[in-house]
Amino acid sequence: ERQLVESGGGLVQSGGSLRLSCAASGFTFEDYAMGWFRQAPGKEREGVSCFSSRDGSTYYIDSVKGRFTIDASDSAKNTLYLQMNSLEPEDTAVYYCVLLTVCKVVDGQVPSNEFDFWGQGTQVTVSS
Repeated sequence: ERQLVESGGGLVQSGGSLRLSCAASGFTFEDYAMGWFRQAPGKEREGVSCFSSRDGSTYYIDSVKGRFTIDASDSAKNTLYLQMNSLEPEDTAVYYCVLLTVCKVVDGQVPSNEFDFWGQGTQVTVSS
């Protein structure tokens, strides 16, 4: 049975850092595309970043470029990370780890579809 368990969320001040972890089981994530999505209160869910194991490519939405880094290098632990630096109050959201059918950017967004598999999410709150 596939499972994605996120951790590492919390409360941090503006300008601070957090590292989110996503422990995968039931499959080897290095054989798939993986991503991080978020949903802020009152806003639509948006893709933040994704990684494609097929060619090692990574994508980020413009608002997090240079601040967030997706890390899929820990294949031994089957764990995906999202390093988040220079956090802003606008980054406050529930962050989800997602097993994607494809990692890509379309019109500046990282899309998902009904075939993707989602974790339960972890809350990130950035205070001003």
